[in-house]
Amino acid sequence: MTQLTDLLGIRHPIIQAPMAGVSTPKLAAAVSEAGALGSIALGAGKAAQARAAIQEVRKLTGKPFNVNLFAHRPARADPAREARWLEHLRPHFEGLGAAPPAALREVFTSFLADPEMLALLVAEAPPVVSLHFGLPEPSWIAALHAAGCVLMATATSLPEALAIEAAGIDVVVAQGYEAGGHRGIFDPEVEPAIGTLALTRLLASRLRTPVVAAGGVMDGQGIAAVLRLGAAGAQLGTAFILCPESSATAHHRQLLRQPEGLRTAVTAEISGRPARGLVNRVFDDIGAPGHPPVPDYPIAYDATMSLHASAAARGVQDYSVNLAGQGFALAREMPAASLVDTLAAEMSAD
Repeated sequence: MTQLTDLLGIRHPIIQAPMAGVSTPKLAAAVSEAGALGSIALGAGKAAQARAAIQEVRKLTGKPFNVNLFAHRPARADPAREARWLEHLRPHFEGLGAAPPAALREVFTSFLADPEMLALLVAEAPPVVSLHFGLPEPSWIAALHAAGCVLMATATSLPEALAIEAAGIDVVVAQGYEAGGHRGIFDPEVEPAIGTLALTRLLASRLRTPVVAAGGVMDGQGIAAVLRLGAAGAQLGTAFILCPESSATAHHRQLLRQPEGLRTAVTAEISGRPARGLVNRVFDDIGAPGHPPVPDYPIAYDATMSLHASAAARGVQDYSVNLAGQGFALAREMPAASLVDTLAAEMSAD
């Protein structure tokens, strides 16, 4: 047992990362039933969708689980910048025999601007609520605590971690630069780019709050390593993508099954915020030097999703978004419960 397992009511110091677009209630429930902490992502939906997802998890497990919210600065529309971005993408659309959308929209709402989501969380009181990209105002944190929720938040640097601790959050997730998916940086213009091991040790040595290491951890040996550095647990995302309970696409799965020759990189061109994924034309062509300013997150995501939809309709996967961490070649294909059991055995044997 660690400080984290006691706090979260779990057997193993393992958290399945939320992974919007990949995690499902079925995946979260299977992970939680196996003694770790399963997670679902609520940031891309409305309160009604969040309620349905929480209730679905509860139908599948009575164990603790985590729900994740995006606490980013709300997008600021800029029609001129968005028009230039669409013109930048026009050749890619036309190469597919399609046209770019006439305008872009904010495809989902920041938790910071969504009091309806806060009310839903207070009413449903999920065991754990995690925050990505920033923090809500103190009264919202107090309301979630009063509802009985354990709170976690992502830090990519010591200043962010200190802000999280000062806000009274219960757990700091130390997201290293190796991590797949969107970087949890508070200010997207300031990238610390600190690796998982260095960040974990730094935060564990400076904070009183439990630290969870995230980024590049794919097996029990990796979990054991971060525990030695002072982490109270580890969060794994890419390791769970090949589980049958995830909603990863067939193309995403195939890339992880045959990883030879593939690489990851970080780009803001997918969504307007830096994210790590498997490199394709979104990285190499759209994100090549000299492109115009990218619209705010998540407005830019609207363009990427439209481009991918046009490509997929023609059987082209060059513009798909396949988020993954640097350890992606270590992904294993097995049911989520079996993976948790394997991770726990490897961690104990190390």
